[in-house]
Amino acid sequence: MTTIGYLGPRGTFTKLAVDSAFNGEEKVSFNTIPECIDAVKDGSIDIGVVPLENAIEGTVQLTVDYLVHQVRLPVMAEIVVPIQQHLLVHPNFSGEYSDIKEIHSHSHAIAQCHQFIHKYLPDASIHYSSSTGKAAELVSDNGEKPIAAIGNRLAASEYQLQILKENIHDYPNNHTRFVVLTKNKELLKIKHNMQGEKTSLLITLPDDEPGALHQILSAFAWRKMNLSKIESRPTKTGLGNYFFVVDVEQQYDDVLFPGVKAELEALGCNVTLLGTYPVYHMQL
Repeated sequence: MTTIGYLGPRGTFTKLAVDSAFNGEEKVSFNTIPECIDAVKDGSIDIGVVPLENAIEGTVQLTVDYLVHQVRLPVMAEIVVPIQQHLLVHPNFSGEYSDIKEIHSHSHAIAQCHQFIHKYLPDASIHYSSSTGKAAELVSDNGEKPIAAIGNRLAASEYQLQILKENIHDYPNNHTRFVVLTKNKELLKIKHNMQGEKTSLLITLPDDEPGALHQILSAFAWRKMNLSKIESRPTKTGLGNYFFVVDVEQQYDDVLFPGVKAELEALGCNVTLLGTYPVYHMQL
């Protein structure tokens, strides 16, 4: 049986992504993103699923940096999950918003619900947890306290919590991208219909080269290759040194991409393929 690892514990959006995409495979939770990625590398699990980017809060920098600097595993697929956050309380709780003294959740979830918290829970203290699932677990274990968690329906179900208020997120079009990592692409049997294809590249610019970024973008532009994202991250070799992660909205081919690579290398850039993969969208 295929073993799938994910950023846990139970009730996280990563678990929601895994449950939506895969059938009866064995699923294993990990406390951190690096632990999950390492488990794919050393073969203790077959597939790893970790968050990469949120539409509101941006890139999950730990995922990008770990895949670039520590473990080079190719991205084999992407799962896009709509994010709906709810205010979760213990079934014993029978008060109002004003009775809630503490709010627990992941920092991204807290930020995604800032307006609701500001309006309805201004006096509650904020407590950050490693995941929305962990926050739900804490509320479940402390039924005597007037506290709440922010999380999804899966978390409410897994930890037998009451949804005090649905859809408290500030923006209705919020989504998170999850990347699927594996050494064996043949193991991927994702239930969703494919919505498109994408290629991710890692590009390192030459030192002190005026106009290098413009030249990089031009290499894609004149070939009419659509970039859905370009983001800089420090190379960790000194101040002012950066690499770029570029997402191209098409599958890697034998004409356009080799042409881009040759052109950029002629400029002194280093170009590395991070993955060329299908994109799947989960429907709630």
